[in-house]
Amino acid sequence: MKKEAAFNDIIRKVRRDLFGKGPERIYTHFIENMAITKMHGNLTMSEKFISQTAEGQQMVHNARTLMIQELYKENIPEGLEELIGAKLVHLFNDIKVEEDIAISVFIFEKPIA
Repeated sequence: MKKEAAFNDIIRKVRRDLFGKGPERIYTHFIENMAITKMHGNLTMSEKFISQTAEGQQMVHNARTLMIQELYKENIPEGLEELIGAKLVHLFNDIKVEEDIAISVFIFEKPIA
């Protein structure tokens, strides 16, 4: 299995376990010491309903971004650093709720081989 596909499997499982639904489509590219992951089809039916208003969109955005950041701060997903062969040092993530697209940029301590 390609490293990108294995990485996507880990990310999909984390999001499914955390939110009850993983992304429908997920793409990862490794560049130097970064893994850049784009995810489509992230939101649950409840989140889609809540996000019909501007306030709801903000709530879903905050919950999605903050929960992911807290999760990775508390414990790195099993197998992630082993797969990459480097320690994760930073995670940047965002979601565009109205288009249901999320981006995560994982920065590791050394280039990804």
